[in-house]
Amino acid sequence: MKLVSWNVNGLRAVLKKGFLDFVEAEQPDILCLQEHRAAPDLVPPQWAAHYSTFWNVAEKKGYSGTVIFTKPKPLSVTYGIDIAEHDKEGRVITAEYPEFFVVNAYVPNSQRELTRLEYRQKWDCDFLAYLKRLEEKKPVIFCGDLNVAHGELDLARPRQNAGTCGFTPQERAGFDALVAAGFVDTFREFEKCGGHYTWWSVMAGARGKNIGWRIDYFLVSDLLKSRLKSAFIRKEVLGSDHCPVGIELL
Repeated sequence: MKLVSWNVNGLRAVLKKGFLDFVEAEQPDILCLQEHRAAPDLVPPQWAAHYSTFWNVAEKKGYSGTVIFTKPKPLSVTYGIDIAEHDKEGRVITAEYPEFFVVNAYVPNSQRELTRLEYRQKWDCDFLAYLKRLEEKKPVIFCGDLNVAHGELDLARPRQNAGTCGFTPQERAGFDALVAAGFVDTFREFEKCGGHYTWWSVMAGARGKNIGWRIDYFLVSDLLKSRLKSAFIRKEVLGSDHCPVGIELL
């Protein structure tokens, strides 16, 4: 089974930039998108003809949002994490399958001046508690734009960005807590070196120079670790300031 995650930075925009060709070539069984920034009725219906689609839309129009496209039929689908202050921005969808849960998340950004860092810390705590509640029932696959580079290998210029949004001690500690709770960073199971990124600033040709950040992830419950066949980053796929990431399971 192949699962893919991508922050598309506007679904209607990326549809004009080869998105359908990417889906046709990649053939994911489950595709999780973040920051779709669209209402379902504004998206051409033919683009996901082979998938069932499940949308979570922010209350604020044109903002945030997550969507899951899935070939296997889920047993159930839920939206948000059942905490009102976190569930207004369309940031989480959970699909239950016979063997695991898939959680698609677009984690809040702490903002350039760290004005949302305190809220982000609360989110991290509440979201981890949500994942652990799911895990009491069956293993969890968790993917999305986590808006944090976990370690120094996960961004091109760690010293210059120490303490900035996406690389504060508090945000990194939130990721540490995920690992301590038993979730596995799938990409690091296969690749221990740096230079592999999923987001690049649109400024100063950062993508062409590979001056980027790895802030898009797949994490899995430790019980699923033995089923990992591969984890990948599709850095060659354009259309967004992020690129797709994915895993294959045995």
